[in-house]
Amino acid sequence: MSGEFIQIDAGHGQAFSAYMAKPRQGSGPGLILLQEIFGINGYMKAMADRFAEEGYVVLVPDLFWRMQPRVELGYGEADFAAALDYNARLDLGLAVEDVAATLKALRALPQQAGKVGALGYCLGGKLAMLAAARTDVDCAVSYYGVGLDAFLDEMPSIQCPMVFHFAGRDALCPPETREKIQAALGKNPRIEQYTYADCDHAFATPERDHFDKPAAMMAYSRSLAMLRKVLGPVYDLNALWDLHCYYEFATRDVNAVMPTMVAEPYVNHVPTMTGGVGHDELKRFYKYHFVHANPDDTRLIPLSRTVGADRIVDEFVFCATHDREIDWLLPGLAPTGKYIEIPMLAVVCFRGDKLYNEHIYWDQASVLVQIGVLDPTGLPIAGIATAKKMVDESLPSNTLMRNWESSEGKPI
Repeated sequence: MSGEFIQIDAGHGQAFSAYMAKPRQGSGPGLILLQEIFGINGYMKAMADRFAEEGYVVLVPDLFWRMQPRVELGYGEADFAAALDYNARLDLGLAVEDVAATLKALRALPQQAGKVGALGYCLGGKLAMLAAARTDVDCAVSYYGVGLDAFLDEMPSIQCPMVFHFAGRDALCPPETREKIQAALGKNPRIEQYTYADCDHAFATPERDHFDKPAAMMAYSRSLAMLRKVLGPVYDLNALWDLHCYYEFATRDVNAVMPTMVAEPYVNHVPTMTGGVGHDELKRFYKYHFVHANPDDTRLIPLSRTVGADRIVDEFVFCATHDREIDWLLPGLAPTGKYIEIPMLAVVCFRGDKLYNEHIYWDQASVLVQIGVLDPTGLPIAGIATAKKMVDESLPSNTLMRNWESSEGKPI
């Protein structure tokens, strides 16, 4: 963990602690991160550090301080029982006052620049909603907030943009309760709400039994999109991706590539499962199996690019002559001297102004056909024609469908 604890003035001569994580740039918009019922534990600190990577100055207030300062619980049976006890004894009104005090303290920090948002999980999800209704926070995010149905009358008071994430199988918020809550939220045009149908409570916490990584990733991106829109910071992902590719394919400088990425990035070329996880493995991959393994005549033909809040989707055609063993693309296959064109799709995720991961997709069968090691006879596989049609949509469709002509002239 890279953060530190600071003291927050609670008024009346009292104070409580909060975990603070700062962005690498030194300053940025503010974010109040609101705990589950387990206190400021490892998960909350890790998420604070992660949002700091995104460019935010983050405070995680100690909401149980009136009962026991610096509660830090795990997810085992004994800790779970203790967490439930703290939650049962928590005064929600005073907790919201503590969130307001944290908001005031965050705005006063020299590192904080611009607006401030709130984001919380479980208990914190409820407090994020109450903060949006009762304070002047600039935006808020609620992950599976518990007991929201007790505050339906406060939902019209939410005057800032807000995102709600619901778990479709949340035993703490059964379908009939969730539907009532969502109906009330739906009357407020400032609110976005999402339901993750096959997920249970705490689907975003890796250490919990109900953790669902795909849903957690989707919810995180949706949350970040709103935070970026309201709070910033907004990074030029297009330029960052272009610079990364320039070092990969133009200068072929591995030592310049790595600083464009987070400390522990990963790359996955999906069809061949090549790449690397973590700095050292990925640098080894880039140095010995990718950057200098690409043929001299390698070029990329850009087709489209979609830029989101935290990722880019890049569509292009990879062109090269198979004049050497291309470890990442055709591992174990000797050079054939064949020229290839491959439609590719890159989904590139960023954290702040650094690349976090790359998922690269292509049709491996079409590549194998092009270099002559796979006979397409009788198989629904095309070769270089896949790339040609990507560039020129007027080329024939359905050439692999044996029964395509059977529908000619039929009513449509």
